[in-house]
Amino acid sequence: MSVIYILLTISILVAILFFAAFIYALKRGQFDDNYTPSVRMLFEDELVKDQTKSTIKTKKTN
Repeated sequence: MSVIYILLTISILVAILFFAAFIYALKRGQFDDNYTPSVRMLFEDELVKDQTKSTIKTKKTN
């Protein structure tokens, strides 16, 4: 029976630790940007293509 009390105490301490880490990350702005990560994968290839086109154009003009 005493093992249950020890495990319960340890689990509550771990839960408090994770909750404190969550509050710390929340106050530091970890979860502020919700929109950009969802669309970043859609536009990343276009940005790379545009950069390669601009480098090709500068090489042709030089």
